[in-house]
Amino acid sequence: MKANILQLIRALCLMAPVLWSCNNTDNQSDWPKYLGDEGRSHYSTLDQINVENVDQLTKVWEYRSLDSGEMQCNPIVVRGVLYGHTAKKQVFALDGKTGEELWRFIPPGDQNLERSRGVTYWEDGDDRRILASHKSFLYALDADSGQPISTFGDGGRVSLKAHLQDADKDYFVVSRTPGTLYKNSIIMPLTMQENAGGTPGYIRAIDVRDGSIKWTFETIPEPGEYGYETWPKDSYKEGIVGGANSWAGMALDAERAIVFVPTGSASPDFFGGNRKGQNLFANCLLALDADTGERLWHYQFVHHDIWDRDLPAPPSLTQIRSEGRLVDVVAQTTKTGHVYVFDRETGESMFSIDTIAVPASPVAEEEAWPVQSLPALPKPFSRQTFEPSDINPYSPYRDSLLAVYQSANKGLFMPLSKTPTILFPGCDGGAEWGGTAVDPNGVLYVNSNEMAWYFTISPKRKEMEKTTIGEWVYRNNCASCHQNNLAGLPDSGYPALDGLKESHTASEILTIVEQGRGRMPGFTQLNDDEKQALVKYLMKIPEEAWQPPVLKEEESLVTWQFDGYKKFLDQEGNPAISPPWGQLTAIDLNTGHHLWQIPLGEDENLRQEGIRHTGTENYGGPVVTQGGVLFIAATKDRRFRAFDASSGKLLWETELPAAGFATPTTYMIDGRQYVTIACGGGKLGTTKGDSFITFALQ
Repeated sequence: MKANILQLIRALCLMAPVLWSCNNTDNQSDWPKYLGDEGRSHYSTLDQINVENVDQLTKVWEYRSLDSGEMQCNPIVVRGVLYGHTAKKQVFALDGKTGEELWRFIPPGDQNLERSRGVTYWEDGDDRRILASHKSFLYALDADSGQPISTFGDGGRVSLKAHLQDADKDYFVVSRTPGTLYKNSIIMPLTMQENAGGTPGYIRAIDVRDGSIKWTFETIPEPGEYGYETWPKDSYKEGIVGGANSWAGMALDAERAIVFVPTGSASPDFFGGNRKGQNLFANCLLALDADTGERLWHYQFVHHDIWDRDLPAPPSLTQIRSEGRLVDVVAQTTKTGHVYVFDRETGESMFSIDTIAVPASPVAEEEAWPVQSLPALPKPFSRQTFEPSDINPYSPYRDSLLAVYQSANKGLFMPLSKTPTILFPGCDGGAEWGGTAVDPNGVLYVNSNEMAWYFTISPKRKEMEKTTIGEWVYRNNCASCHQNNLAGLPDSGYPALDGLKESHTASEILTIVEQGRGRMPGFTQLNDDEKQALVKYLMKIPEEAWQPPVLKEEESLVTWQFDGYKKFLDQEGNPAISPPWGQLTAIDLNTGHHLWQIPLGEDENLRQEGIRHTGTENYGGPVVTQGGVLFIAATKDRRFRAFDASSGKLLWETELPAAGFATPTTYMIDGRQYVTIACGGGKLGTTKGDSFITFALQ
């Protein structure tokens, strides 16, 4: 009976305007906010493009930004104007019908490739603004001209570091995800350094009119504050523990004045001997009063995280039916491949959550938290185990992969040590930053990665043998990604640096060191001598021998160092685990059960051999519409696809000039529905691109 009632409700919702959604905008033809609405639903009420005609889509315009590189931008559309970011974070406005550029804002200073997921729009009467980040600043631009608003902060921008304990210190702080608007406040996500001695990632609201700070929530509590006892006593002080920041974006229930804030790990990521304890409010979903920043409730997904299990995406707001009543809920996905569903007002979980005992750390200086929690429902959307039988059957190196597998530690919450530990799902999920779509019926759609990674940590000596300043700086800041021998891990997205002098000048390398590029942060904490020494080391210019200093007291607590990110791959870069390597899943949040699950993407080499439906790694989220269509790009194979949201059946696909590692946008102008996707490529070794491509019915 319950199933029949739910089916009837779903049918009614598809036939009529959205009745359940709390996230509707005044103009249903626009895509006025990041991911569609303030509830981050990725949902549109448009239905001109539907399951019957989506196969008739054709490209109607292409905007070439001329900034070739990874673009994660989900453009917004307001009154027919499309606003977005290029790969270098230049802000643009386009005519949504033609793709004609209306204006472009080029931030001052050196230009470099920086990932960005979009911009934020605010208006009050004739005052219309675009809020966009670049480097460590938030800019307010006139939405009609692209010119900075002179009355906002210092000549149109404010520092994203203004709330830090030592705001003048050269910390790396940027924002790669659009802020969340509430009235005249914008609440900004922040990306920080993830090494030891960073700065806490406090949550703050900034006044949209003048750039002043309206409130701050401290994610590493001070004495007397709730959660302080879950850390060592001085953890809140500058330079002791960093992170616990919200980088993935937030969702807003404007009616209740609640902003839902997912947070990441405390730093450093893989060793917590300097931060023993449960570590509130890292790895939490925070429900904050949007007017004051006061904590209303929280849930911590991973206690004392030592696996880089940041919450990877904004939560999504929807309604579900539970025990005969409609409940407004917030749904949060995780890197482990789980969905948690909470009552928005109370924080009560809508499904039971199981507490499990986990292994102790083999490292004496570490204290892994003894228990973790996982939801009984909804069912995981990623595989949870990696058995010997799961070794990739298409790899010619199965025996060597199996040998590595058998010698490694395994388990969802297995602490790291000198012995390799296989982490599955890996550091990029499970779920990733693209987020989830959710329709008015409480059906959630999520794309996921199915890749194993393996890690080690090693003891850090208080005193090191003589070396050079450049090599010392490299080993402490760069080697975890690019390896001690500069060989990198190209298949994992970390390029080799041993031939850098052949492709870059010393000045270009210095700019990248200072400002970062792509997923790499800028190393602004280095002094000028250290930066110059690092450039010399990378350029292979001889230096004099030098004795590294004894570690500072706070640094000496971090007695183990992370040895670098490594995907579990064979010698040719093929995944160690069997396919599917990417999946797309529809989950009924009313019941917690899957409606369907399919591989997402295809490995091009295996496809040529007649091996189909392997899935690929994927980055960027889905969009679902009232027309019953789910749009998604995201895959390594450069395809943009449309699926039947009710069944997962493929309805349409087209090849893009570069992979669309972004979430699409859909909107309507003058009675015609459009769908836009950013095609930047560049990730996973794919060809780079610079296009925003828009489709409509013929």
